[in-house]
Formats: sequence, C-alpha cells, structure tokens
Amino acid sequence: MGALEKLTALGLVLPEPPAPAGAYTRAVRTGSLVFVAGQLPMAGGAMAHTGPVGDGSRTTEEGYAAARLCALNALGVLAAEGHDLNGVRIVRMTGYVHSAPGFAAQAQVVNGASELMAAVLGDAGIHARVAIGVNSLPLNATVELEVIAEVS
Repeated sequence: MGALEKLTALGLVLPEPPAPAGAYTRAVRTGSLVFVAGQLPMAGGAMAHTGPVGDGSRTTEEGYAAARLCALNALGVLAAEGHDLNGVRIVRMTGYVHSAPGFAAQAQVVNGASELMAAVLGDAGIHARVAIGVNSLPLNATVELEVIAEVS
C-alpha cells in the first residue's frame, strides 16, 4: 500500500500547503535533501490549535493532535513540491511545543508527528528527532514542526 492509500486508510486527506506566514519559501532542496519550513497546525487556512500545552487550556493529547496536523501539512508541502511520497524518507524532525512553565512532556506531544510519519511512510518515516519546549510560537500556535526529508 502506498503513502496516499495509507493516508486514506487513516481517514486523512493530503492538504494543500498553507501559504508561508512570512518572508520565506515553504521548502528548499539541496541535493537529495528537502528542508521543509516550519509547519503550523493549520487546517482549511485557519489555525486549528493555539496556546500552550500544560497550563490547563491545552492537554498533552491536544498537543499531540496539533503535532500530527503539522506533520500532515509537511507531507502536503513535499507532495506540492513535486515529490512522490513513496520516494520520501524523513531524516530529521524538530518539534517546537508552546509549553507552559513546568511542562516537560514535549516528547509525547511531538510523538503525534513521528507516529503519523511512520504510519504513512513505514520505515522511511522513522527519523531522528528533537522536541523542544518554547514559551511562544508564531500566530500563538501550539506546535511548529520542521522537517528534513531525503527524496529520490
């Protein structure tokens, strides 16, 4: 089963990539690597998850859903850039989690992105990763995800 079929089986649709929220491009390729700009949890042109995790307004599970949506958007960027998802390997991801003071479960939040990549891309979705807690993100997003992919 290919990546698009796996997305369908998960009940997901590959989104059109959101427009960049600043003066940058959505992805840059150098050699076989594609650096995907930070993806926010946007859906249908609107921010789907805002605010910090761990202060009572956002749970770890809601953060997980935000990270999953960021990963879906990153896959959308890769596809929109002309890369067949069946030939994509995720090399590294960096997840930034808008965290309340004292919140320390960033890894569990970013698992939303990691688990989606593995579910869609199989072994090619298993990657190195960093999960970082920050006190704010652009547009008050709950999560921002940076992706480095290898393409064939």
